[in-house]
Amino acid sequence: KMFLSFLDNSKGLLGRRIRNQFLVTLMANSIIFCHGLGIGWMSPVMKDLPSGDSPLSFNVYVEDISWIGSLVGIGAMIGNILAGTLIDRIGRKPIMFGIAFPYMTFWFLVYFVERVEYLYVGRLLAGLTNGAGYIVLPTFISEIADDNIRGRLGSLILLFVNAGVLTGYIVSSNFNYFTTPPYILALPVLYIIMNLFIPETPHHLIRKGKFDLAKNSFNFYKNIRRDDVKAESEFEDLKDKVLRLEAEKNKSIDYRDFVTKPAFRAYISALVLIIGNQFSGSFCFSSYLSTIFAESHTTLDLTMCTIIIGFLQIVGTYVTSLLCDKYGRRILLLVSASGSSCCLLAFGCFTYFARRHDLSSVGWLPLLIISCYVFLCNIGLVGCLFVVLVELFPAKIRSVGVFAFIVILSGFVFLALKIFPLCLASWGISVTMWCCSGTTFLTFLYFTFFLEETKGKSLLET
Repeated sequence: KMFLSFLDNSKGLLGRRIRNQFLVTLMANSIIFCHGLGIGWMSPVMKDLPSGDSPLSFNVYVEDISWIGSLVGIGAMIGNILAGTLIDRIGRKPIMFGIAFPYMTFWFLVYFVERVEYLYVGRLLAGLTNGAGYIVLPTFISEIADDNIRGRLGSLILLFVNAGVLTGYIVSSNFNYFTTPPYILALPVLYIIMNLFIPETPHHLIRKGKFDLAKNSFNFYKNIRRDDVKAESEFEDLKDKVLRLEAEKNKSIDYRDFVTKPAFRAYISALVLIIGNQFSGSFCFSSYLSTIFAESHTTLDLTMCTIIIGFLQIVGTYVTSLLCDKYGRRILLLVSASGSSCCLLAFGCFTYFARRHDLSSVGWLPLLIISCYVFLCNIGLVGCLFVVLVELFPAKIRSVGVFAFIVILSGFVFLALKIFPLCLASWGISVTMWCCSGTTFLTFLYFTFFLEETKGKSLLET
């Protein structure tokens, strides 16, 4: 009885009104889970490829690893641009359907690899899925979700990515290189099949003048009956709002809207936010975590360390969803940037002295430092990134500004992932960590003196 009452509770995620929204959100995010799985799976693999433990029959060098790691960023830029260009033309659902195929091709290339170029192309295609997904999924979820659960459903994206990364760490550390791809391919196939049974969002259908289909879609996502009079008026309200917003959107934006003082303030803050996000090493740690632990002089089992970090990424993302609206974005970013900088400094110092002295008695310390770093990084620099990015821009240029900076973010992903293994090889892990610490500390200083709190800011503010 308690379970049935929970299902019928309209305030619960499985309540009758919200049930379809929640279940479809889980389905939609499954492709992002798959992408995270690919990131986590590649981390131990990239550590082994240049070594004698490589599962491949050809040589792979550090320069090759930097390309394998970083081409996901170029793919993400392509995915951002393609999805951003097509999302209002062809709709959300065709893009969601299409992004599964580049990801499936990635695993085919991994399985049938004969030269390192196979991995280059595969990672590029995996990045395309990621980049397009980060454009289309937030839009799709925001358009099917009720106002009171939009934030919770939207926050599931990062949670699914990190859950996928953790799963990838576990799978790659326990199963053979050529064993896993056939089984993982089942996930995007299942995602494609489920996509066949969900409708396009009512917002997009209204914009295209397909009002009957829009009403059917509205009824599906709200899980209401056709003869519901209240739902009829609710749909008409939605139709009026969407058509009115579309009419306002069609009004031309003057170039002067992009050169105002608030616009330039938003550009600078967004750029610093992205630099802090990438050059703190957040995504580099996810992608090269096994390599980092291998050079950390830890005495603990590397597989166990990697899995613990994957779990902490999930915890950090979840904590962000709890604290972001309660305490504000700025305080989380300040704690995150300052704490991450200190952890990176400490980790660099440990590895520096561990090369010169026997520190095996404290061989657990690298795991502790990296655990603190990953948690602190995820509660602000990672977890608050997209929330703050949206809130920084004036309303009139918000959609263009956010889209442009997401593309720039993907470019920075490529740059960070490309130079990180080269820095490790040329400078060593200690100097690389100190550079990341210095960059993160500079972002902390900017947040302290120049970043304004965006909590509670109306998205209609200019």
